[in-house]
Amino acid sequence: MLTIGVDVGGTSVRAAVVDQHGEVLETHRVPTPSGGPELNDAIASTVRVLSDRYPVAAVGLAVAGFVSEDRRMVRFAPHLAWRHVAVADELSAQLGLPVVLEHDANAAAIAEHRFGAAIGARVAALVAIGTGIGAALVIDGEVFRGARGVAPELGHLRVVPDGRQCSCGKRGCLERYCSGTALAATAAELLRAGDEPSVLRELAEPTGVVAAEAAEAGDPLARRAMADLARWLGEGLALVADVYDPEVVVIAGGVSSSAHLYLDAAREHYARTVTGAGHRPLADVVVARYGDPAAMIGAAALAREHVLQAPKAPFGG
Repeated sequence: MLTIGVDVGGTSVRAAVVDQHGEVLETHRVPTPSGGPELNDAIASTVRVLSDRYPVAAVGLAVAGFVSEDRRMVRFAPHLAWRHVAVADELSAQLGLPVVLEHDANAAAIAEHRFGAAIGARVAALVAIGTGIGAALVIDGEVFRGARGVAPELGHLRVVPDGRQCSCGKRGCLERYCSGTALAATAAELLRAGDEPSVLRELAEPTGVVAAEAAEAGDPLARRAMADLARWLGEGLALVADVYDPEVVVIAGGVSSSAHLYLDAAREHYARTVTGAGHRPLADVVVARYGDPAAMIGAAALAREHVLQAPKAPFGG
């Protein structure tokens, strides 16, 4: 059975035809429009490009935002026009296909659990480190969403009271210290704090990508910023282990491409910091198998599973 997974992002709508083994057969991408109706039309047209070429059975949408418990409505998506919109029903009517919604981190976690770095794990957590932190938890093959469909927001656990300002409105959130944005902020603080030579001094404002590239090249100040990120990731891993006790934690997101620079140090900090350190098994902390396609693959897998579980019932009913 073939299904389509769609990653609905702030800049582009990306769709992929995915088979039952998690293999991507073809993709299509269009820019993300600013309006809600236009966004629905863009998704529908993108899906049709692929569904005209392949016999697809259902569509899964991966969205960076709050999705309702029944996965029919987008309650809020900060980079999209949807606010309390029954997206799944509207698109299902447009396409004539079953449609299901999922948070993008949850979809990525499903891809890793079904086909990637967390295959077979009874309890698996995913931590996606990018501009911020996305997180997901899979227990016995099912995504844990909490009572209202918005858990777990690990990136917004407050780890530094009165710390760096976060876009969520709080101060001191984990993602302000462990993310691409945090890497840039730490590098900027180190630049202001002293006169240590660094290629980053040539820039008006270092970005996380540039700081990571400088660390890769051996720049001492950038390496210090990366070491700080590693320490905070270790703190985050210890929190995840204390609350969920996962078998495996999958590190995903854009910053995972630099994992060789920080992951060993993060594992060591986690091992020292977790409750019962030295007297309990530790989670395997591994890099994700999938990069950009992860959310599409996971969304497609969820759409397939829903069709197989209830082939004769109204979708979402």
